[in-house]
Amino acid sequence: MQKEKLRQLLTDIREGKVKVENALEKIQNLPFEDLGFANLDHHRSLRKGHPEIVFCENKTPEQVGEIFKRLSEYNNVLGTRASTEMYEQVLERLPGAVYHPVGRTITYENEKIVLPADESKHILVITAGTTDIPVAEEAIETARFMGNHVRSLFDVGVAGIHRLFNNKHHIDNANVIIVVAGMDGALPSVVGGLVDKPVIAVPTSVGYGASFNGIGPLLTMLNACAPGVCVMNIDNGFGAGYFASMVNK
Repeated sequence: MQKEKLRQLLTDIREGKVKVENALEKIQNLPFEDLGFANLDHHRSLRKGHPEIVFCENKTPEQVGEIFKRLSEYNNVLGTRASTEMYEQVLERLPGAVYHPVGRTITYENEKIVLPADESKHILVITAGTTDIPVAEEAIETARFMGNHVRSLFDVGVAGIHRLFNNKHHIDNANVIIVVAGMDGALPSVVGGLVDKPVIAVPTSVGYGASFNGIGPLLTMLNACAPGVCVMNIDNGFGAGYFASMVNK
C-alpha cells in the first residue's frame, strides 16, 4: 500500500468518511500476505517507497499470474525475467498488463505512472554492443516503472570509441548513467573518466570462453581506475535501474 493511499485512508477515518471495519478490510493483508507458495510484502512501498518487484524466473506461470493479481490490489506491479507463458497468465487476470519481450519484463499499472514534467533530470542507459540490449532494456523498464525519464544509447563500445565521443552531448546531459557491457567490459571505465556524475556498470554474460559468462567483464569493472563507478552483478539490469532511480531522485 502506497503512503499516499494509507494517509488518505487514515484521514477519511478521522473525518468519519470511512468506518473502522471497512478500513481494516483494506489493510488486513499488511504487512504481508501468505499465498502458500509466496509471502507477498505489501508493506514494502511504505518502507522503501516502491512496491515489491516480482522475480519471475523459476516460478510457474500460474504462480506469477496469481502474485501479480494479488500485488495489483495494492500497487503497480513489475515482473522481471518473465516468459510469454507467464505473461499470458498475468493477462488473463489483469487485461491491462504489458509485456516487454526484449527485456523480458511485465508491467501492470494500477495507477498510471506519471513522469516528472522536467525531463532534464534523466537516466541514460548505454550499451557497448547490440547483444547487451536485453539487460539494458531490463534496466530501462525498471527505471521508468519507478518514475524516471530514461534515454538510451546503444552499441557504442570501445571497439569503435568514436561512436561514443560522437554522442558526448547526450552523456553530458544525463543525471545518472548506466553502462552495460560484456566481452572486455571496458566501457564503464571510459565513460567514468569523461563525466562528473555517477556511473553504474553492469557486466553481461556476453563474450567468448575467457569471459567466463560475465566474470571477465565483472572483474574489469571492479578494477575500474575511473572514480565514481559502482558495479552491479552479472546481467542485473533490474538492480542497475533500481539503484539509478534512487540516485536520480
